[in-house]
Amino acid sequence: MMKSVAVALALLEGAEAFAPAGLKAAAPSRAGVARMGYENELGVIEPTGFFDPLGLSANIDEETFAQYRTAELKHGRVAQLCVIGYIVPEIYRFPGEIAPGVAFADIPNGVAAINAIPSLGWLQMIFFIGAVDYWGVLGDFDAGKPDLAPEELEKRKL
Repeated sequence: MMKSVAVALALLEGAEAFAPAGLKAAAPSRAGVARMGYENELGVIEPTGFFDPLGLSANIDEETFAQYRTAELKHGRVAQLCVIGYIVPEIYRFPGEIAPGVAFADIPNGVAAINAIPSLGWLQMIFFIGAVDYWGVLGDFDAGKPDLAPEELEKRKL
């Protein structure tokens, strides 16, 4: 059912691209949108400009904005690791067991692994993820942030 709804919505969006200009809905004007104080931050690019459709950065201070930016970097890195974790089992399997009596090679790939991993395996993964997040077990997540002079940052902005 949901697949049918998604396909129908995709077809409607695609058909709108070929509608005559007079039938298209008018695009919202950017002039009516209040400009926030972060439109000159690193990462603001055209044509979207400062992109905050939910208004999460409205009425926040610089420290909170920096915290949001750090969280965005961290979550992006986690998403990249998730993709790697989804691809790697197609190529390589760790030796050994994920739980007593259950070898890594016995765990199927993809979503089928959810039901195949025993409780002890899930407990190990949840503890490891929590340790990385809370105690920073794998190292400093400040690595990768540019440590440049303000003049150099301005020069490198897109």
